[in-house]
Amino acid sequence: MFTGIVEELGEIVGAERLADSARLTIRGKLVTSDAGHGDSIAVNGVCLTVVDIIDGDSFTTDVMGETLSRSSLDGLGVGSRVNLERAAAVDSRLGGHIVQGHVDGTGAILSRDPQTDWEVVRISLPGELARYVVHKGSITVDGISLTVSSLGGDAATGDWFEVSLIPTTRELTTLGTAPVGATVNLEVDIIAKYVERLQQRG
Repeated sequence: MFTGIVEELGEIVGAERLADSARLTIRGKLVTSDAGHGDSIAVNGVCLTVVDIIDGDSFTTDVMGETLSRSSLDGLGVGSRVNLERAAAVDSRLGGHIVQGHVDGTGAILSRDPQTDWEVVRISLPGELARYVVHKGSITVDGISLTVSSLGGDAATGDWFEVSLIPTTRELTTLGTAPVGATVNLEVDIIAKYVERLQQRG
């Protein structure tokens, strides 16, 4: 489990494409400092398992074909920057919200509207996920816990939501520099999905 509070910006320093998977080598000194084989690290919001530690500042991880097809990881290569977060410790503060690292779908950045002290980013929302997203609710974008500041959409444009980025988020995560058109990983609030399931069975 994660909280959606990005600990550091990492960099992909190796990418080996296999028949139906990929092996990535990711540099991240902080998240690697106490990591070991089998530990979980969220990479752009995708929960991945550490295979090996290299030189004390990088780790390798295997990404299966299904994960590549359902997330933006397939489009990353050597030199790509990624958001990194270690799994939450039982005694740590829950600074964001409950994040599983299980990507529900992808969206695309539709627009960026810089303000004096923040920036409003509009992101497309797959129709099948729209029912789980509410105004002022939580959503995870590329592993970042964010608050939905606006919702909208119609038959012509499709569903979308907006988030407001504070300076810290712009400076310390990939979302701060992601261009219009970039694909981002989305994870909706797990509590909403459980509530829906309980209602269906009731």
